[in-house]
Amino acid sequence: MFNKKVLAVVIASTLGLVACGSDNDNDNDVAAIQVDLRILETSDLHTNIMDYDYYKTKYDPSIGLARTASLIKQRGAEVSNFVLVDNGDLLQGSPMGDYVADNFKRDNTIGGTHPAYKAMNTLGYSVGNLGNHEFNYGLDFLSEAIAGANFPYINANVLCEADCWEGKEKGDNLFTPYIIEEKTVIDSNGDQQTVKIGYIGFVPPQILLWDKQNLSGKVSVMGIIEAAEKFVPLMKAEGADVIVAIPHSGVGTPSNPTDVNDENATYALSLVEGIDVITFGHSHSVFPSATFEGLENADLEKGTINGVAAVMPGRWGDNLGIVDLKLEMKDGAWVIIDRTAKAAPIYDKNADEPELVSADIGIRDAVAIEHQGTLNYVNQPIGKASADMYSFLTLVQDDPSVQIVSDAQIAKVKANLTDALKDIPVLSAAAPFKAGGRHSTTADADSYVQVPAGDLTYKNAADLYLYPNTMVVVKVTGAEVKDWLECSANQFNQISATSTEPQYLINWDTHRTYNFDVIDGVTYKIDVTQPTKFDGDCKLLDADANRIVGLAYTEDGISITGDEFATKEFIIATNNYRAFGGKFAGTGSDYVIMELPDSNREALAQYITDETAEHGQVDPTADYNWDFVTINTSTELDIRFETQDSELADEFILENQLRPLTKRADLTDEFGFAIYNIDLTTEATAK
Repeated sequence: MFNKKVLAVVIASTLGLVACGSDNDNDNDVAAIQVDLRILETSDLHTNIMDYDYYKTKYDPSIGLARTASLIKQRGAEVSNFVLVDNGDLLQGSPMGDYVADNFKRDNTIGGTHPAYKAMNTLGYSVGNLGNHEFNYGLDFLSEAIAGANFPYINANVLCEADCWEGKEKGDNLFTPYIIEEKTVIDSNGDQQTVKIGYIGFVPPQILLWDKQNLSGKVSVMGIIEAAEKFVPLMKAEGADVIVAIPHSGVGTPSNPTDVNDENATYALSLVEGIDVITFGHSHSVFPSATFEGLENADLEKGTINGVAAVMPGRWGDNLGIVDLKLEMKDGAWVIIDRTAKAAPIYDKNADEPELVSADIGIRDAVAIEHQGTLNYVNQPIGKASADMYSFLTLVQDDPSVQIVSDAQIAKVKANLTDALKDIPVLSAAAPFKAGGRHSTTADADSYVQVPAGDLTYKNAADLYLYPNTMVVVKVTGAEVKDWLECSANQFNQISATSTEPQYLINWDTHRTYNFDVIDGVTYKIDVTQPTKFDGDCKLLDADANRIVGLAYTEDGISITGDEFATKEFIIATNNYRAFGGKFAGTGSDYVIMELPDSNREALAQYITDETAEHGQVDPTADYNWDFVTINTSTELDIRFETQDSELADEFILENQLRPLTKRADLTDEFGFAIYNIDLTTEATAK
């Protein structure tokens, strides 16, 4: 397309009307042709389409695409040119997602357009990327779901194997690896121009482990960097002016940016030549933010990593990713002359008016039928509980919200053991999924399991077990049980027994609470005065470190410990993520001995129903099989931990504390948590 002003200058120059070499060159030069382009990103919506908390059955202004949509429209209206992308983890993660998947499981069809796309189709997305959770319900579900999107999907690193989708041969990309959109834009002179925007998407290679039961024999996965280095040059050769990488992948680390199988590869992608923008996700954090202070070659003011504009917008729609590019036409090509990136929140609890946007009524209307269906779904009765299940203390003592999951997993596995395995002790590994999330700028002081005693519904089971993981069983040795627990114990900072300074017990920085596995069926204590043996990814830090002490299994009234325990075989009931993940000792495909078709949540719901039918109610009381080693010191220690700040939490803690706990009314937390002192110098007293 010709620009009229440029053409006029060419004609005038030909006729000798433009002076050359004068001191007034700048006055006679044609204004540079520039284009401002805004790229908006959603990520990790996890089917939080409505601004609604189905566990508490009330509207929640801090989450949901219904709120993010209003921000999308506001920020899009601020500029002449914008595009909108989604980074995946869209189809799973909320009761609405479970409701749709449950219908598919029963009828082998979604029965129309998935509610996520009913909403997103109203917003004008340019492209969608696939996250790892898109594969949770199988390829048939995924194929039918994304067929309802009015925008294309991309993925560059999932390849077809022999048993794949119709029309695909082994080695073919299962999805379109990239697209190039010819975007009509308005330049700084008010004229139309065309910018070719290339989009390329990636998913963690670990989907082959996490969803083995859905993907084995059907797909293979390239490393993210390997795929980028293959396709980005092709995109440039096809004329892409701007290349936007959309990896469903966290930041990663500068120390090993070339690991071909890295789950978190954004930093490495920023080093791939040709990539101009990275709109990423997966880890539910916000970039740029103070969380990433100190990240090598990151400019948190401009929002860049190694000079590449980069943004990650939290989770559940709580933030919108915004990248602003300024392009200039130079020698017939668009050149990026400036770039900035930021994440804009929909809610600020510290503001006088925390609701920064109102709900988009169009989104609410689009999913009204599915919203009501979800409410009916989660309110199905499943049984009755004899005691409260709150996770306010789950990181400092054995806890009923984790206990009931372990009890259900053990019952399910024992009922399915073959005769050859029935003499091997069955243990259970379960972790708290809702314990405050204090590890990042998306910390949520309200994110705790809160299931009161009395009648239980499916909503409560979904609160107790947040993810649609499936039941998987591994066979391990006692030595592997110990190292499994040693990695879990990285949840705690090392405590000095001789310091009077404040010491925070919980390691939020490098250990996610979903990696704090409690193993039931054995007893043990954790010595937090000792260094940690493993980091949050179970990589060895100190081979001589031992935090797990007194590890024992009781058989026929006899306590088995030490070398006898280390060589003894055990069966551990866990989930597909843990079993196939290979991080923890005793995990990985070689250890798997059984895969059950049931989700952990289904097993939990059935356990509640069965126990209620047999006993009138289910008893979730914790068996207190783990504890801390009591610290023997004459120093007055100031050990602190964070939990929810509410009257409900105060009452529960007062009634259920095993060690002396003191709420610090004189201390405040920036995210709204209460701060408690825990006395680890006094022996625990069982309730």
